[in-house]
Amino acid sequence: MAGPESDSQYQFTGTLKKKKYFNSYTLNGRKNYVLATYGGSALLILYFKARSKKLQQ
Repeated sequence: MAGPESDSQYQFTGTLKKKKYFNSYTLNGRKNYVLATYGGSALLILYFKARSKKLQQ
């Protein structure tokens, strides 16, 4: 069937709830991976920029 994917067609088993939010089967899961990657990259950049300012002073 064509159309948006729904969470009800996938069985999320296991004890970790992360499996539901970080998966490659749903658009929401893929979006969460992208946001986590961009967020982590931004935090690393901010950390190293702040660290270099402290070293210059």
